[in-house]
Amino acid sequence: MAIKPIGDRVVVQIVEEEFSKVGSLYVPDTAKERPQRGKIVAVGEGRYEGKDLIPMRVKIGDKVLFGKYAGTELKYEDEDYLILSEHDILAVID
Repeated sequence: MAIKPIGDRVVVQIVEEEFSKVGSLYVPDTAKERPQRGKIVAVGEGRYEGKDLIPMRVKIGDKVLFGKYAGTELKYEDEDYLILSEHDILAVID
């Protein structure tokens, strides 16, 4: 990946959930909620506390849940990504 996050940031590829039809009704794109799941595709080196480097607790390939309005959206090579701080990640999914 050509995007390399710095500090305690990660790049997450957004996992779109399919909700095109609910019952017999189609849901328009404008009514869909923002996805809250993704797969980590790039990880920064960690954060500094004084002179000590605190390593990241997540790694490339982890599937994660994040806050609904967390991060900065980014479109790169026709894919949707988010750049998040590590503290914006709520959980790692097995």
